[in-house]
Amino acid sequence: MLKAVKKSVLRSCEMLGLSTSVARSAWRRNHLLILAYHGIAQDDEHLWSPGLYMSPTFFRARLQAIKEAGCQVLPLSEALEQLYAGELPPRSIALTFDDGPSDFYTQAYPILRDFGYPTTVYLTTYYCDYYRPVFPVACSYLLWKRRSTRLDLRAVTGTDLRFELTTEESRAAALKEVLDFAERQKLTGPEKDELSASLSRALGWEYETLAEKRIVHLLSPAQVTDLAASGVDIQLHTHRHRNPIDRELLAREIEDNRRRITALTGVRAEHLCYPSGVFYDGYLDWLPEMGVRSATTCVPGLASAKSHPMCLPRLVDSSLLSLTEFKGWLNGVSDFLPQRPRWAAASP
Repeated sequence: MLKAVKKSVLRSCEMLGLSTSVARSAWRRNHLLILAYHGIAQDDEHLWSPGLYMSPTFFRARLQAIKEAGCQVLPLSEALEQLYAGELPPRSIALTFDDGPSDFYTQAYPILRDFGYPTTVYLTTYYCDYYRPVFPVACSYLLWKRRSTRLDLRAVTGTDLRFELTTEESRAAALKEVLDFAERQKLTGPEKDELSASLSRALGWEYETLAEKRIVHLLSPAQVTDLAASGVDIQLHTHRHRNPIDRELLAREIEDNRRRITALTGVRAEHLCYPSGVFYDGYLDWLPEMGVRSATTCVPGLASAKSHPMCLPRLVDSSLLSLTEFKGWLNGVSDFLPQRPRWAAASP
């Protein structure tokens, strides 16, 4: 209901010329829209998870909309410096990608290069070095791929549970059983990979197909080095995609992540994206002490000079966001409408 109302308001604003007025205003000039993306589908991932993936055609249309709106796409670091100095150009935008998916190299980057747009990749380095399908995502994708079948978990987790995978609810329940089993058993990365392979066999599907197509993989070390040499900004996303409450554990995540990025790119990473957008109040004081200059969330909004640099708002774009809504964010009107925050600060 709220989504339909907002789309109606945005269409009215466009018809009345209010959208153009806001886009040209001093207010919009003093605000930065940071856009977040995850995956650009190599196969059918956008059909499986439209909230995380979009097709290459859809992504190209997004960049075209940015161009037609007259937005200025800036490198993240430069955009933040100009934001706090009050020197942003009109309709400023920064583009970011979370996790560092392998499809960024094969699908997203060629399109970005066509437009000449700079971008930042927030890289989780564990699955970059351990170049196998990302465990929880791979399990979810496998269950969806085989959604017309019945799953018997005895050969996977040893439990006497069976699931008809025809509904999203049943697939979610099956996924929870597999992930909970891995957590209880405290499985290592290779053991989780074998569990994914066992799940694939139980579903009657060839697990190595994921490896061959590099679906639900992160960038390889060689791809990271190549992208950095081509001008892509590689930044922090923690080493293991974790948000520890403990300060020492957080420092370890940041340092392990930074050390590996520096080794691959020759550049010291200083900007962080919170994994899954989750952060704790203590991070705001801890992160600057760890050499972090900015941290982005998944709370929708435009950043201003009043925004705390350790909890910057960011719009997570997806296939589920209509073009009308997307344009509303480009011109700034959507920032005045009520939002449902996806993730926000949490207390331990």
